[in-house]
Amino acid sequence: MALNYSLNQWDKLVRYVDDSHLNIDNNRAERAIKPFVIGLKNWLFSNTENGAKASAMLYSIIETAKANGMIPYDYLVKLFEELPRRKAEDNLDNLLPWNVKLG
Repeated sequence: MALNYSLNQWDKLVRYVDDSHLNIDNNRAERAIKPFVIGLKNWLFSNTENGAKASAMLYSIIETAKANGMIPYDYLVKLFEELPRRKAEDNLDNLLPWNVKLG
Protein backbone atom coordinates (compact mmCIF):
# COMPACT_ATOMS: atom_id res chain seq x y z
CA MET A 1 0.00 0.00 0.00
CA ALA A 2 2.70 2.52 1.02
CA LEU A 3 4.89 1.57 -1.95
CA ASN A 4 1.96 1.99 -4.31
CA TYR A 5 1.26 5.43 -2.85
CA SER A 6 4.92 6.41 -3.24
CA LEU A 7 5.00 5.29 -6.84
CA ASN A 8 1.81 7.23 -7.61
CA GLN A 9 3.32 10.36 -6.02
CA TRP A 10 6.81 9.93 -7.46
CA ASP A 11 6.77 13.11 -9.57
CA LYS A 12 5.89 15.15 -6.50
CA LEU A 13 8.37 13.32 -4.27
CA VAL A 14 11.38 14.08 -6.49
CA ARG A 15 10.35 17.61 -7.44
CA TYR A 16 12.91 19.08 -5.06
CA VAL A 17 15.69 17.44 -7.11
CA ASP A 18 14.70 19.52 -10.13
CA ASP A 19 14.78 22.83 -8.24
CA SER A 20 17.55 23.44 -5.70
CA HIS A 21 15.45 26.13 -3.99
CA LEU A 22 12.90 23.57 -2.79
CA ASN A 23 13.30 21.75 0.51
CA ILE A 24 12.79 18.02 0.89
CA ASP A 25 10.57 18.61 3.92
CA ASN A 26 8.24 21.21 5.34
CA ASN A 27 9.86 21.45 8.78
CA ARG A 28 10.23 25.23 8.56
CA ALA A 29 6.53 25.68 7.85
CA GLU A 30 5.61 23.22 10.60
CA ARG A 31 7.76 25.07 13.13
CA ALA A 32 6.17 28.37 12.11
CA ILE A 33 2.63 27.16 12.81
CA LYS A 34 3.46 25.18 15.97
CA PRO A 35 2.61 28.07 18.34
CA PHE A 36 -0.81 28.34 16.73
CA VAL A 37 -1.46 24.63 17.09
CA ILE A 38 -0.39 24.71 20.73
CA GLY A 39 -2.45 27.83 21.36
CA LEU A 40 -5.58 26.38 19.79
CA LYS A 41 -6.99 25.17 23.11
CA ASN A 42 -6.22 28.53 24.70
CA TRP A 43 -8.15 30.35 22.00
CA LEU A 44 -11.28 28.45 22.93
CA PHE A 45 -11.37 30.80 25.92
CA SER A 46 -11.28 33.92 23.75
CA ASN A 47 -15.01 34.15 24.22
CA THR A 48 -15.31 37.74 23.06
CA GLU A 49 -14.45 39.31 19.75
CA ASN A 50 -12.12 41.80 21.45
CA GLY A 51 -10.32 39.00 23.30
CA ALA A 52 -9.84 37.06 20.09
CA LYS A 53 -8.53 40.16 18.29
CA ALA A 54 -6.11 40.91 21.12
CA SER A 55 -4.79 37.33 21.05
CA ALA A 56 -4.37 37.46 17.28
CA MET A 57 -2.46 40.75 17.49
CA LEU A 58 -0.17 39.45 20.21
CA TYR A 59 0.60 36.24 18.32
CA SER A 60 1.22 38.24 15.17
CA ILE A 61 3.67 40.56 16.93
CA ILE A 62 5.53 37.66 18.54
CA GLU A 63 5.78 35.57 15.38
CA THR A 64 6.87 38.58 13.29
CA ALA A 65 9.59 39.33 15.82
CA LYS A 66 10.77 35.70 15.64
CA ALA A 67 10.72 35.76 11.84
CA ASN A 68 13.01 38.79 11.98
CA GLY A 69 15.52 37.06 14.25
CA MET A 70 14.50 38.83 17.44
CA ILE A 71 13.88 37.51 20.92
CA PRO A 72 10.15 38.24 21.37
CA TYR A 73 10.51 39.20 25.05
CA ASP A 74 13.14 41.86 24.22
CA TYR A 75 11.02 43.22 21.40
CA LEU A 76 7.91 43.42 23.60
CA VAL A 77 9.90 45.25 26.30
CA LYS A 78 11.03 47.75 23.66
CA LEU A 79 7.42 48.25 22.50
CA PHE A 80 6.08 48.63 26.03
CA GLU A 81 8.76 51.20 26.81
CA GLU A 82 8.35 53.17 23.59
CA LEU A 83 4.61 53.11 22.85
CA PRO A 84 3.52 55.14 25.93
CA ARG A 85 5.80 57.95 24.73
CA ARG A 86 4.04 58.14 21.38
CA LYS A 87 0.94 60.04 20.36
CA ALA A 88 -1.90 58.27 18.58
CA GLU A 89 -1.13 60.09 15.32
CA ASP A 90 2.62 59.26 15.37
CA ASN A 91 4.08 57.06 12.67
CA LEU A 92 5.10 53.71 14.17
CA ASP A 93 7.13 52.37 11.23
CA ASN A 94 10.38 52.66 13.20
CA LEU A 95 8.95 50.20 15.76
CA LEU A 96 8.38 47.43 13.23
CA PRO A 97 10.67 44.45 13.91
CA TRP A 98 12.72 44.90 10.76
CA ASN A 99 13.46 48.54 11.74
CA VAL A 100 14.28 48.05 15.44
CA LYS A 101 17.79 47.48 16.73
CA LEU A 102 17.83 45.89 20.18
CA GLY A 103 20.66 45.90 22.66
